[in-house]
Amino acid sequence: MAEARTVRAPAEEREVRLRELAVTFRILARRGLDEGAGGHVTARDPEYPDRFWINPFGQPFGTVCVRDLLLVDQAGNVVKGNGRVNPAGYAIHSQLHAGRPDVIAAVHTHSTYGRAWSSLGRPLDPITQDACAFFGDHAVHRDFPGVVLEAAEAKRIAATLSGMKAVILQNHGLLTVGRSVGEAAWWFVLMDKCCQIQLLAESAGRPIPVPVETAQEVAGVMGVPSMGRLNFRSLYAEIVADSPDLLR
Repeated sequence: MAEARTVRAPAEEREVRLRELAVTFRILARRGLDEGAGGHVTARDPEYPDRFWINPFGQPFGTVCVRDLLLVDQAGNVVKGNGRVNPAGYAIHSQLHAGRPDVIAAVHTHSTYGRAWSSLGRPLDPITQDACAFFGDHAVHRDFPGVVLEAAEAKRIAATLSGMKAVILQNHGLLTVGRSVGEAAWWFVLMDKCCQIQLLAESAGRPIPVPVETAQEVAGVMGVPSMGRLNFRSLYAEIVADSPDLLR
């Protein structure tokens, strides 16, 4: 049975997405998942689905407010807001949003454990309950031609992602997507933590994987969109309680 979703007017839905987007940058900053000018998170505009909202290039994640976000069209033009767009961010996200109409949001930053795990060129194993959320629902993009600035390479990344929620970019880091900003944000936070846990486990010995059938069953509980939104809510509430001004 298809999951029931709240249907909002475009203006109301836009406000929800922009607020979740601004909060996501604060969440990533607070958890040390950002670094320098690298990294970008986007949300598709509900009224103009060929456009997406993104963070200004070079602005620290921990300072991003709703009013700072930029609306970008498929040609890379900023049609609302003031600031520059990260060229790699535009390349990657424009192709993801174009190739995946179901994707509302995408998250990519240069997180420490995501980068470390990506250097191994392997998918995550189902060694914990949380890791099972990605079982059969993530891929490894094994080609690393350098900084992604060309549409052709971005299209290849989108093809590797296919219909899944996440992709490990070899020698680069993690990228997650979702049917809401909250989902994409939670999958990124969780995936980076799973990378950390597997690195720790393998440094201590040989982790025992969850059996395939059990991993599939757990994925059907832990890896569904509603679970992503549920876990995001507590992170959202914590940030807003500390910094309510970011919603303006």
